[in-house]
Amino acid sequence: MALSVLWVIMVGCAVVFAIVNGSYAAVGAAVTDGAQKAVKLVLSIGGALCLWSGFGELMTRSGLNHKLSALLRPLLRRLFPEASRDDEAMGYLCANVTANLLGLGNAATPMGIAAVQRMQALAGTDGASDEMCRLIVLNTASIQLLPTTVAALRSGLGARSAFDILPAVWLTSACSVAAGLLAARVLQGLWKR
Repeated sequence: MALSVLWVIMVGCAVVFAIVNGSYAAVGAAVTDGAQKAVKLVLSIGGALCLWSGFGELMTRSGLNHKLSALLRPLLRRLFPEASRDDEAMGYLCANVTANLLGLGNAATPMGIAAVQRMQALAGTDGASDEMCRLIVLNTASIQLLPTTVAALRSGLGARSAFDILPAVWLTSACSVAAGLLAARVLQGLWKR
């Protein structure tokens, strides 16, 4: 709600400023041009998201997702010891992490929500457990092997090589996950005191 009010105020100020300065024709042209560019960008991102979501579904049906989940289970068991006792929760966790590794943040969200709901049902409490907080940190920082959404965005904006950012993405996402998990561990210890 507050963001909607903020946007209305900003647009209102821009219109008033344009009228006062006599540049309302330029503002109208910028609005039209911006809307056109926004539609092109949304279509390019939407196309890439459909492609990679379809690829994720193909991985699930072919069993590749299950094999990748088997590789992730030892690591996830250490991060989520309580949830690892439940196969359904581990399935959601593995699918969520796999989708994040492939850079499918939007496609990973439903699996992350299902994982948190299952973890909450297992915990039997209304509040967030330490493992739920750890999952939120892991999703927010999100290690990405293939940043497909960012690559689609770069491609839509005219980048020649959309994936030339891979080394930087790998380094920064690994650092952000490490820092996030460390902060979660430290805060968990402080909170319990």
